Order: sequence, then structure tokens, then C-alpha cells
Amino acid sequence: MCDKQEEEAYNYADQLAEIGGEEVLNKLVEILKGEDIESAYLAARALSAMEDNQEALEPLLEVIHDHKNKMKNGTFVQALEGFDLSSKFVDVLRIYLFGNFKASFLAKEYLDYTEFDITPRVIRKAEKHWNHYQNNSKQDESFEIKKQEVEEILADLQAMFGEED
Repeated sequence: MCDKQEEEAYNYADQLAEIGGEEVLNKLVEILKGEDIESAYLAARALSAMEDNQEALEPLLEVIHDHKNKMKNGTFVQALEGFDLSSKFVDVLRIYLFGNFKASFLAKEYLDYTEFDITPRVIRKAEKHWNHYQNNSKQDESFEIKKQEVEEILADLQAMFGEED
């Protein structure tokens, strides 16, 4: 899978996903965190397709949030589709806010179509990241679009808990 001359690398990644198991998962996480971005993409693809892969979600999110991958993390974000993201609302929101175009687009899809476990604490953490984004971003057209969408999301979440109090 990691051989640069190998034309069937995707097939090997898919085969590893089918084999699965803890040993394969651990090796793929090691490759995911490695320096070779192409091999890391393939590892993310395989991890996404594996059963019982939840243990790899945190390492994948670390790679996505790593500043050195900011402009090339779209493929990693795409791999999130194979994971249970229900407890990762804040992480997905951060990707939406701070990711490149592809990462942000995919994160918005997850925000729109994933059923998240939301608590007041999760909302406060999301608001903290939103405030950080507002204070550190260029106030352009892209910002205005995100502002409208995020404020709508946060208002809906707050209303959920406001009605229960």
C-alpha cells in the first residue's frame, strides 16, 4: 500500500479494511500519523472502511486539526464518513470553521446530516470556537456565509435546551 510505484495501492488499502482487526488498525494509525501524506491518505481511507474503527477516530481528528495539514486535509475529512461522529460536534464545527474549502464543505455536510449528542457544555465549547473564529478571521463574504450558518446552528441548539429548562 505504501509503495510509491504500486498502481494497486487503493486496492491494498481496501483489502486491509476488509481484513480489519486491532493489529491492522494500529498499523494504519501509525501510517496515518507518519510523514508520507499519500500513505496517510490511504491509511485514512482504509480506516474509514473498517468495521470497529472507532479507536482510530481521535488519531484521525488529530491529523485533520494539525496545522501542517490545513491546506491538504480534505481527504482526511472525507474519511470521517466511515466513523460515528455523534460525539464530535465541536470537532466537526472546528473543521467547518478553520478547514480549507473541501474540508469545510464536507464538515458542513456532516453538521447538516449527522445526529450529534448535544449538551449545554458542547454548545459552550462550540461558541468558544465560533468566537475565536470571529475574532481571528477576515470579515469577507465567506465569513458572512459562515456567520449566518453557524449562528443559525447555535440558535437552534440553544433553543433545544431553552425549551427544556
